[in-house]
Amino acid sequence: MQSTRNGGLEKFKKIGKTEEESPLPFPELPQDVVEMKVKEGSKIRNLMGFAMSRMEGESTRQIVFSGSGRAVTKTITCVEIMKRKVGGLHQVTKLRYQSLREVWESQEQREPKGESSENLTVHKSVPSICILLSKDPLDPQQHGYQPPESLTGLWTPEEDFIEEASLSLRGAKRPLLSPSPEPGSKRLSVEPPQHLVD
Repeated sequence: MQSTRNGGLEKFKKIGKTEEESPLPFPELPQDVVEMKVKEGSKIRNLMGFAMSRMEGESTRQIVFSGSGRAVTKTITCVEIMKRKVGGLHQVTKLRYQSLREVWESQEQREPKGESSENLTVHKSVPSICILLSKDPLDPQQHGYQPPESLTGLWTPEEDFIEEASLSLRGAKRPLLSPSPEPGSKRLSVEPPQHLVD
């Protein structure tokens, strides 16, 4: 077995990946806290179906969403959906690095007799995020704390939200002339021909 931190894996195929288990970065969590481990291939609908069923129960007071690498964006999306559907949630966000161990298999064969080459082991550190949501108040002095947000005026109707997101991705077109020019700037004025006015 070999270990490397460099590239050059073009002739290798990834055959396995494991994450090193690490404790959640929140003190005094109950032992039975619900932890949602978001993966790159996880479906948000499935994650939120389970998470909502737990958080709607009175016995569940806290939930943790965690994800690393390419799953970070999906983790944040799940948290925002939860905050939208369950109001009054306190939040603490922690950023860290997660250690990954990948095993790669060579696609080339050794001579003679087609003996396959040994596997390659790659150790990586990828960005990771852990977000705690709580129905009960949390210490506002701890790093990464966010108070509950008011639902009033926070979210637009879903159709408008999708429309706004679509516009922001495409880039909204600016008007050619500013409706209120800055002081000292000249504004172009076009008059119609006189024979069209009469």
